[in-house]
Amino acid sequence: MAFVDQQPTSPGSVMGRRLTNRNTNRYSVTALFSMAAEQDVEVEDDLARAQKRLRDLKGKISSQSKKNFVLERDVRYLDSRIALLIHNRMAEDEQREVERTLEEVDPTEGHYPDDRKLQQYSNLFFLLQSEPRHIAALCRLVSLSEIDTLLQTVMFTLYGNQYESREEHLLLTMFQSVLSAQFETATEFGSLLRANTPVSRMMTTYTRRGPGQSYLKSVLAERINSLIEHKDLNLEINPVKVYEQMINQIEEETGSLPPNLPRGVPPELAAENPDVQAIIAPRLTMLMEIANSFLVTIIESMETVPYGIRWICKQIRSLTRRKYPEATDYAICSLIGGFFFLRFINPAIVTPQAYMLVDSVPAKHPRRTLTLIAKMLQNLANKPSYAKEAYMITLNPFVENNKARINQFLNNLCEVGDFLESLEMDQYMALSKKDLVIHITMNELYNTHSLILQHIETLSPNDKQHLRILTDELGPAPAQVPRKENRTIELNLYSRWETPVQDLHTALMDSVSQSEMLYMETKSILVQLIRSLPGAADQQPYNLAAIAERAATTRDATLVRKGIKVKEMLRELEEIKIIDSTDGHKLMREEVAAELAHLGNLREKVLLETKSLEAVYKTICDHNSYLRTQLEQYKAYLQNVRLTTSKDKGSTIGVGVITVGGKERKPSKAVVLGPYRFTHAQLEKEGIIVESNVPDSRRPNIYFNITSPSPGAFIISLHYKGREKAILEMDLKIDDLLEKQKDNKHLLDLEYVQLNVPKVLALLKKVFAKR
Repeated sequence: MAFVDQQPTSPGSVMGRRLTNRNTNRYSVTALFSMAAEQDVEVEDDLARAQKRLRDLKGKISSQSKKNFVLERDVRYLDSRIALLIHNRMAEDEQREVERTLEEVDPTEGHYPDDRKLQQYSNLFFLLQSEPRHIAALCRLVSLSEIDTLLQTVMFTLYGNQYESREEHLLLTMFQSVLSAQFETATEFGSLLRANTPVSRMMTTYTRRGPGQSYLKSVLAERINSLIEHKDLNLEINPVKVYEQMINQIEEETGSLPPNLPRGVPPELAAENPDVQAIIAPRLTMLMEIANSFLVTIIESMETVPYGIRWICKQIRSLTRRKYPEATDYAICSLIGGFFFLRFINPAIVTPQAYMLVDSVPAKHPRRTLTLIAKMLQNLANKPSYAKEAYMITLNPFVENNKARINQFLNNLCEVGDFLESLEMDQYMALSKKDLVIHITMNELYNTHSLILQHIETLSPNDKQHLRILTDELGPAPAQVPRKENRTIELNLYSRWETPVQDLHTALMDSVSQSEMLYMETKSILVQLIRSLPGAADQQPYNLAAIAERAATTRDATLVRKGIKVKEMLRELEEIKIIDSTDGHKLMREEVAAELAHLGNLREKVLLETKSLEAVYKTICDHNSYLRTQLEQYKAYLQNVRLTTSKDKGSTIGVGVITVGGKERKPSKAVVLGPYRFTHAQLEKEGIIVESNVPDSRRPNIYFNITSPSPGAFIISLHYKGREKAILEMDLKIDDLLEKQKDNKHLLDLEYVQLNVPKVLALLKKVFAKR
């Protein structure tokens, strides 16, 4: 029987004592037995095949989520550096660092740690995974600049299987520890969980895992897409902006402005204008109706909110009650809402394209509407503050009318059961697994090792503790390897101090009587046989003796062995008077039928979940493609910088220098590429045109020419069929477009049309990259 490290454990650190000393109820033991049986059996029926497909899909989602997290981090880093490049404020060594960020990993480069080191890392990462308090403490100790790299390892490697209960529950145990410490050290109620700290970054990253993304897509995508279809629906309620739009329209229609409507009026005057009030009044009604439809959808989705997110809400509530016993229910709900809405729901509403809930950046008016909806939900979930945006007070009826409803919802979110008993069972089962594996890069390995060493005195002050023993043996952390050599390795996890479970029967004997063990195993084998024998599941009521006989006489050696075994087991159960053949083994027969009915229902659930997750996987893959496109644009930009930078450092004028085979040579004279022609309909279909002021009747006669007079420079011209001269031309530089993208300015105004910046970049790359 396995023992676990006897160091002091937190409430969530699982299995502080032998499983056999617990009053394990029959359900838990049956579940444990079934879990063990599943590892040993290969049943090939529709359910088994569906479960395998689902497991494979979940594995792909977990793997792809990690890739996206890494790519998003690269894009964030390059966003911050590209601006320096654009303004020529980056040293050469920084330019090389940026280039290295774009290098692909070469599987033939680099080397593995030796076998002894790998074994030590296997022990260390088993300890870190199975005792989350160490990682929890480390997350509180590292700096904000270090947290993203650590979170990558924690969320997507150490607990990377996002749909596996043991890893998910261990990760939540870590959150419990981190949140407890956050509450203990908090100095004031108002600042709790709101500042940009490693803890708040952790919580946001957690919501971006597969289950969170799946929920957002299923709940928000349809609602947001139906809203953004109405591109011209203007629901602006800021009086200053409404006033400006109103006088612009008057000027456009009449050619001049009346003297009583001056430009640049203060907010108070704009708000007092009766025409502005008349425009805003119906918009307020419509905004509250739309916000209410979002709210109803979210409230009705409570049962599908991922368990982990509900459990974190539950921890926030219980920790707040303990730390601030005088806090009102309203104040507690504002903290829960701060997590659920501020860090989870609202970012997806405001930037649905970043969460792949929509195909492209919403047009100007729907984008503003979504921002207002998010503000309304935030004011509802949090104590509203109208100091900066006084005009939002006009939406206060929405807050007042729904306050009780949202508090009820936030409290209901917290009503979920605990997982510590099932985690204890999962941890126990982990000791009998021979395939406890994580996939980790060399740099993740070395970075985690390095961070632990930096804080070892705090993490493990006693040199007899297991963490200290393992880090002492490992010695200094190796340096980070170049990106090209940052290979991924498969690391088997196992414990130095815990004995693997060899025999489940022996291990469970103290908890369950021998007769009950025999009964459970017999039932389990019979269920397997009925699932494996063609047509057996359709022949009800089940004749258990006949099923055992049929299995024992098949040509399948595995089924023969199980059939002979279960015949003997049925005989033993009859001898000890637990079942009776005269009533056709009625008790056993009914339990087997119930189990198979449950498995039949389970198959429907598995197929439903598979269908839902296939959509999530497609979304995650699409997002991966989008991120890769962004990185390709950065590569193209850096290539352009190399082509146009003169020998005189810091100057961007003159002939560029290209390095070929280690030698510098001047490039040949720049070649003009294009023009390449695109119709209005083509660009609209591709989502490149976001808004168009061209009348529908004239659009078939409009086309665009794109020319590149030199690397990184482009001219987009708008033409009307039959006219020789362009209606308008715009000069573009790739760095201007990249800077717009970096600053989240996704629209390019061409007077008659507005273009989507990321899609323009993608089009330029597609047309000019290989020419």
